Amino acid sequence: MSEVITLKSKTREITGKAVSELRKRGIMPAVLYGHAVKPVNLEVDYAVFEKVFQKAGESTLVDLIVDDKQPVKVLIQDYQLEPRTSRLSHVDFHQVRMDEKLRTEIVLKFIGEAPIVKEQSGVLVTNIHEIEVECLPTALVHEIEVDITTLKTFEDVIHVSDLAIPADIKVLTAATEVVMLAQPPRSEQELADLEQKPEAPVVEAAPVVDTEKADSEASKE
Repeated sequence: MSEVITLKSKTREITGKAVSELRKRGIMPAVLYGHAVKPVNLEVDYAVFEKVFQKAGESTLVDLIVDDKQPVKVLIQDYQLEPRTSRLSHVDFHQVRMDEKLRTEIVLKFIGEAPIVKEQSGVLVTNIHEIEVECLPTALVHEIEVDITTLKTFEDVIHVSDLAIPADIKVLTAATEVVMLAQPPRSEQELADLEQKPEAPVVEAAPVVDTEKADSEASKE
């Protein structure tokens, strides 16, 4: 039986720009929503959530406790990062119905050692790191393993259709989608050409996301 992951939260009254004070105290703003569920503003302990997120990711059910009430089953559906520090700044919890199928993404975990790398110094190229699926919440798995020991020549390719998927999970990503392949190592001439290649022009940075505004908009839902 898989481990039950639990997270405590509290109803949040503070919204808008004032949530910056919460973040300074190690508290992260959050929102709970779902099918036929009225959105609720929440707050969670940052350090505790970070540990839960490392375990659950975005495809493992979490028992979310709100104000000491009975836990509800949720998925960490979305999160925001501070542009400058990449620190988590906001998270959305999607409350799921256990009898209703949902769509989400499951992370791919690459295992084994590719013979093409060991024997011919091949360079592995990963095309996708997760696949989109549809299933009941009870059928979700934390990750799907990809055995890369099948990559023995430069002609070998791992497609989505090659993955070992549990029978009760429907894969929405195209079966022909390439997951991983191997390319020959670059020659000394190619490496030299790359070193002589002029640097790319500096591109103006994208505008900074206003996380305070994002949180304020979420609270109005």
